[in-house]
Order: sequence, then structure tokens, then C-alpha cells
Amino acid sequence: MKDSRVIAESVCKQYRQSYAVRRKQRDTAAHANHAWALRDVSFSVGPGEMLGVIGANGAGKSTLLRLLGGVGRPTTGAIHVNGRIGALLDLGGGFLGDLTGRENAILAGVVAGLLRSEIVARMDQIVAFAELEDYIDHPVRTYSTGMMMRLAFAVAVHTDPEILLVDEFLSVGDLAFQAKCNSRIKSLRAGGCAIVMVSHGMDQVRQLCDRALWLKHGEVAAFGSSDVVARLFETEMKNETLKRTPHVAKRALGDGVDLVAGENRFGTFEMEIDSIRFHPGTALRSGEPLAVVIGFSAASKISAPVFVVSITRDDGTVCLDTSTHLARKEVPDLHGSGHVRFTMDRLDLGPGNYFLDVGVFESKWLHAYDYHWHAYPFTVEGIIEHKGVLAPPCTWEMGGIPAGERTRTN
Repeated sequence: MKDSRVIAESVCKQYRQSYAVRRKQRDTAAHANHAWALRDVSFSVGPGEMLGVIGANGAGKSTLLRLLGGVGRPTTGAIHVNGRIGALLDLGGGFLGDLTGRENAILAGVVAGLLRSEIVARMDQIVAFAELEDYIDHPVRTYSTGMMMRLAFAVAVHTDPEILLVDEFLSVGDLAFQAKCNSRIKSLRAGGCAIVMVSHGMDQVRQLCDRALWLKHGEVAAFGSSDVVARLFETEMKNETLKRTPHVAKRALGDGVDLVAGENRFGTFEMEIDSIRFHPGTALRSGEPLAVVIGFSAASKISAPVFVVSITRDDGTVCLDTSTHLARKEVPDLHGSGHVRFTMDRLDLGPGNYFLDVGVFESKWLHAYDYHWHAYPFTVEGIIEHKGVLAPPCTWEMGGIPAGERTRTN
């Protein structure tokens, strides 16, 4: 499989509102007649990676997936897709009711880029995967929703996709079929397929995805480790604390950084992060040590919380995602004020701009007490000797070349 890849660069999508909406806006002295479905969304998905896109209804998830699939174009920004796309953008979308399941499968396979002979040769596998042996030659207008879903998924994963776009399909169907779909997706990933999946199931995102993108009103609310982002989303969905605690709605930490609940700060705030200190500072050189001191306070006893630290590049690339849990560092029950220190002996990052994210979670990761996202920028300086994220010390040496050959020229 070639270098399958999906890249979104500052993608914005604007829709013109209907006449009725514009008229209502005029009546209320509002003059904007365009609605933004997406604003400044950036990410990349490489070979063998899987990105989960999450968010509430109307957040822009399906709009993003359709743009990735070539259904429409961004208003501004750019999308780069390298590879054959297998897209599941709408349940049974594109199926013609009067055609049989077999005929629709052949048509979908040809649209996906296969020769008719290729899709016909795979038909037995498709039918068996979809469990439609007794119905494949019936018109799809007689199919149930689940039957159409199974057929659509079966066709998509048997067309040798290098990029797979999935919109909520794995949440439909019985548990046995969901397990079959999950297994097939893992197999595709192992073969180098890049996958983007929209889902409302956070357990599914944690289980399948490397990273998650949380969209909120068309904008990126968080982007990073699937586990962390899923918990941030669950915290906002499950807790109304943000609305009931104005005393923590906005505050400044560190070098005047504004923390705004629901924007770059999330949690129940039973335990709070009070301060962040960088040592030696926020302007670092590649290879220098880095220490981050996280000050905290808890009004009541908090049992064995988990502290997390993440470093992301300004283009969204996750460079580090670690926690006291992963480091097997036992954290005692905490009450009152204190601090925890995170130290790296060498910060071997390439030159560039980065963000430090910090947080403290409930002991079983059920929710965040306090999580600060992209609130602490820092820079790394150094000589550009490598491409990529890492810039470790390294040397080149030549060996095995006879002395007489080293100065020979033609």
C-alpha cells in the first residue's frame, strides 16, 4: 500500500443560509447571511493511523467527513488526500432502491475505482461478510437499515481502500457484526490504511483510534490522544459544573495566560491546577533538560488522582503524551495545596513552536478534575539537522571503504 495520507490545512466551510433565515435575521437587525460549519480545522492522518472525530450534534463532524471524501470543497483552506478512498458517508447513500443488493454492490465498487471484473470476483466475500446470502438478489428497497449498513460496509472494506472514511456506521447493527467490523478495521490499519471515523461512542474511540479531534461549533476544541480527548468531551457532556461555578470560569496563570472554562479549560474543578512553572523557561534549546512544576489545590480529599502532561507541535502533531499512571507512579490521596514536578533529562525536539497541556484526572479516568489545553506555549531553538519531530544527538560515520577508494575520482 502506498503512502496513504489525509491532511487538512486550516479548513473552513461556509454555507449560505436560506431565505427564511436571512429574513428573520433582517427582522432582528442581524446582517450575516452565511453560516460557518467549520472554522480553521487542521490535522493529518498517516498510513496505519486512525483518527476519531467527536462532538455534539451540529458540531461539523459529517461536514468535515464529506469534504475529505470530495463531496464539496472548503470555502478556505485545503484538503490533501493521497490514496484510494473507501467512504461510508451516509447509510445506504448512493444505493438505488430498485436495483438488487448485488447490482448496487457492483455499482459502488466501480465508483470506488475497481474494474467490474474485480468487484464481481470479490462478490462472494462481500456477501458473506454482509451476511446477506439469502437477500443479495433482492431489491435494496426491501432491505432493513441494518442490511443496507452491512452491505455498504462490506463493499467499502473489500475495495482495497487506502483511506477509509466512516460516519457512525459501527454504532449500528448487532454486537457480533460490530465486532466483525472492528476486526476488519484493525486489519486495514495493519495494512497501512489511513482511517477517519466519526463516532459518538467514546469507548469505541478509545479502543480503535490513535488520536481524536473534538469539534465544537465547527471549531477544534481539542486534538490529541484519543483517551484524553474522549475524557475531556465526556466531562463537558456529563457535568454542568462549568455553568454553576463562575469563580473558576476565567483566571490567569503563568505569564498572563487566560483560562476560559469550556474553551481551553475543562473539568469538574473539585481539584484545581493553580500554577505552571517552566524550568529553565519557555524559550528552550533542543537537548536541554525541561522541568514543569504543576501547583494544585484540593478543597476536600481526592483519592489517588492521575496527573497528565502532553506536548504538541503547533500543527497538532502529538510529540509526548504521558501520565503518572503510565509511569506507574503512585499518587497518594491529596488534600490542600501542593505541587508535582515532571522532568525530562533531554528535550530532543526539533526547532519550532509547541504547546504544553497539563491536567489532573479522577483515579479511574472517569472525568477530568482540571485540564488545561493549549494554554502554555513554548519554543525550541536549535540547528535544523533533521526533519520530523525528534532532534536527538547523532553522528554519521563511514566504514568498510578501502583507503585507496576514498579519494578516487573519475
